[in-house]
Amino acid sequence: MCMGVTAGAYILTLFAMKYKHRVIGLILVSPLCQPPSWTEWLYNKVMSNLLYFYGMCTMVKELLLKRYFSKELRGCAQVPESDIVQACRRLLDERQSSNVWRFLEAINGRPDITEGLRKLQCRTLIFVGDNSPFHSEAIHMTSHLDRRFTALVEVQACGSMVTEEQPHAMLIPLEYFLMGYGLYRPPKLSVSPRSPLTLSCISPELLSPESMGLKLKPIKTRVSLEV
Repeated sequence: MCMGVTAGAYILTLFAMKYKHRVIGLILVSPLCQPPSWTEWLYNKVMSNLLYFYGMCTMVKELLLKRYFSKELRGCAQVPESDIVQACRRLLDERQSSNVWRFLEAINGRPDITEGLRKLQCRTLIFVGDNSPFHSEAIHMTSHLDRRFTALVEVQACGSMVTEEQPHAMLIPLEYFLMGYGLYRPPKLSVSPRSPLTLSCISPELLSPESMGLKLKPIKTRVSLEV
């Protein structure tokens, strides 16, 4: 079982295509499968040149954050940026600019792996945010995978980093995905009327997302029913 985000998802897909018998399932977040578009290629080149001449400057950080996080989390003049974005900004300060430059150069030269997608023999669960610049890539990838073993979950008001931005939106799809392998079993609540875990003994207000500190966003799920 493998899980990867953006470029990591691309690498794991290549691994699954090459070593089919070693991968039983893929969980991909904002995956890549095509060569970069002209827009992405130019975007990466601008960041590469900035890194080469100026290192991890403010402009590079802003471009990277824009790629991975939605506008709501990045904030604006009236709304401060979220804690997640601030933490990511600090992590970028710790990264060596030469390594980030090599990463951008490598991702800019990635080959197309679309033709090999139908050869995948494992189940695949794909997450992507509606605001992700890789949204069309995820749609394209889903259309070329075997529909019997593939599901696409589109998370609204979210960027590329669904794992960081809205991890709660991944819980239920992941539970059902893992249940298909017998790796997850839903908890069995006691049927005893005296048990404090009986749903009838719990106030409905306590089960609401707001009471648990969650702000759930709607999820659009695309999964083919063809067998």
